[in-house]
Amino acid sequence: MPYQLSQIVDAIRSDPRGFAQECDAGFHEKVVSAAAQMADHRDKSHIILLSGPSGSGKTTTAMKIEERLDNTGVETHTVSMDNYFKTIDPETAPRNREGDIDYESPFCLDVDLLNRHFGMLDRGETIHIPKYEFARQMRSDILSQPMTLGKDEMAIFEGIHALNDIIVGKNPNAFKLYIAAGSDLVDDMGNVIFPKSWLRLCRRIVRDYKFRGSDAAFTLKLWANVRRGEKLYISPYKENADLMFDSSLAFEYAVLKPYVVPLLEIIPKGKYPFVDEMLENYKRIPEMDDSVVAENSLSREFIGGSSYASH
Repeated sequence: MPYQLSQIVDAIRSDPRGFAQECDAGFHEKVVSAAAQMADHRDKSHIILLSGPSGSGKTTTAMKIEERLDNTGVETHTVSMDNYFKTIDPETAPRNREGDIDYESPFCLDVDLLNRHFGMLDRGETIHIPKYEFARQMRSDILSQPMTLGKDEMAIFEGIHALNDIIVGKNPNAFKLYIAAGSDLVDDMGNVIFPKSWLRLCRRIVRDYKFRGSDAAFTLKLWANVRRGEKLYISPYKENADLMFDSSLAFEYAVLKPYVVPLLEIIPKGKYPFVDEMLENYKRIPEMDDSVVAENSLSREFIGGSSYASH
């Protein structure tokens, strides 16, 4: 359901701290509900498959769901599926239409090993989770970590391909979760002035700048390829999910503004027409100081200031 610009403007002007707290409380309720559904599902499978596009807050959401499950007596472990990347062989690696290695392709993953590990975990057997060394572009079995799941334990396997048919097809009983910033911002006439993909982009721009020192030009240069990967490998499989989780927060447009607008204003006009449109529409959104945002808010993954940030 879209957010209404006028409601956001009124809330920020009257009580920004209360507005942020209200949004975070709504997010917490969704975490509680999701965790309860997962806990009830463990008689079918101990595996949770989590996917979603870039900038959706998957890291923080997974951590919060894990915390909630732990607090209710279901010990939960989160595993990045990136560790199941194959060692890159330039001769056999999948390639995109430009001829470059397509690191977004699901065929960069060792799907057979993943599927075998899921079955072993559900049978109570011990697996050894590999460690992928990105610097060397190779997988290390020496650095692998053992894992065994007991009756009241679950494992969240998080990755962009988690809901792909080549994984879900072999693991139909796993709980499948799709996380995305799923709400547009509309004006009083119902016109979309800030599509959901823009919020994710703004999150990425701010996070890349604050934690990696990268400017907006760097993030924007990669964005087209990121979106291509999403349309090819993520969005087509979201309908496989048992639960779709909207990770957007209504106050984020305003709290991101003082960070992202100065970064976007450096971009030459006309280079990215949608950036010009974004800056124009941002004039209608008031700024909100991040001092009113709780340290455990999902938004901290992007603006910093808590243990959830910089992941």
